[in-house]
Amino acid sequence: MTISDKLTRPPSHRIKRQSLPETLADSLRERILNGEFKEGDQLIQEALGKEYEVSRMPVREALRQLEASGLIVMETHKGAIVTSIPTDQIGELFELRALLECEILGHAIPLTTESTIEVSQAILLRLEDAYHRKDVQNWGALNWEFHKSLYLPSRRVQTLAILQGINTQTDRYIRLQLQLTGAVADAELEHRELLRLCTERNVKEAVSYMRKHILSAGRNLLVAIKQSRSANAA
Repeated sequence: MTISDKLTRPPSHRIKRQSLPETLADSLRERILNGEFKEGDQLIQEALGKEYEVSRMPVREALRQLEASGLIVMETHKGAIVTSIPTDQIGELFELRALLECEILGHAIPLTTESTIEVSQAILLRLEDAYHRKDVQNWGALNWEFHKSLYLPSRRVQTLAILQGINTQTDRYIRLQLQLTGAVADAELEHRELLRLCTERNVKEAVSYMRKHILSAGRNLLVAIKQSRSANAA
């Protein structure tokens, strides 16, 4: 091959396949979020390696990824422990959501187009279908996907990244709230109203309604968590 060929040949764009640790992390993350591994549970590397039929190295890397996302904490002499977020900190996470999501929504609505509204409508239909089928596994992910679709027109990448992390932290608790309180019907109505206000480009009312939607969900969630933790401790 000549130098000219090397210069004119188009670059290779290989798609990076998901690694074994990432696959393990995804599986363990879902098991934590769906409640199979509960707050305070110890994740033993040797046991996980046998269960997944892999060596300890990919398990160790998967646990590091979960620690980085805040779902587990590595404790001396104990290893990996599923985190238990104090109720006051859960409340703080929802207050942060309200601040950031209202801010980003205010930037997004003026840039919203018919095509972005159609995307949000399609995601909302999938979320409602998951509600009706009691597909709890996908409630949190689709809820975030719907909210995120409303914010994407803002092009505020850093804010979205922060919100993604907060939603990962609150996912398991949102599922718990919807299951314990039966608030699915309320969630459906509120999401439809949010989409209507965004479609009408009503920035003031949409932002106000978003704040109410998030803070109300947070308050209901805290009540459900306190009741659940009290029952488990009894």
